[in-house]
Amino acid sequence: MTHTLVSLIATLLMASSGFAQDGLTIRALNKQKVPAAEAEKIYLSACSITEREFGGHRAPRPQVTLILGSDVNQADWDVREIRLIKWDPYLFAQGVVIFAFEDLMPTELRLAVARRAVTWVDSTVEVNRFTK
Repeated sequence: MTHTLVSLIATLLMASSGFAQDGLTIRALNKQKVPAAEAEKIYLSACSITEREFGGHRAPRPQVTLILGSDVNQADWDVREIRLIKWDPYLFAQGVVIFAFEDLMPTELRLAVARRAVTWVDSTVEVNRFTK
């Protein structure tokens, strides 16, 4: 009975942590300490807050890889990585927000907004043109 209960609890814990971590992968270089639980909480919080701030019908869950022990702090758009020299919750949250915002505004919408911006520029006329 005890063995079955322990197995059930372990299974539930692994399933719940997997759910929270769906979009987040963590890798550590140079034996960096990985604050996985804190990173998962910040990831979910940043996604939810981004949805609330910028709108959307669902909280984004961008695929992001956190790499600790990198040579430089940076977010790499092409491979969706947040590289940190050492753990910094604020830099990590900034990276997640950037990728979450990108998920809220898909490529088609970004292109439509950009086209609208160019169209608006071409459709405006300076007031002093009417005085001549």
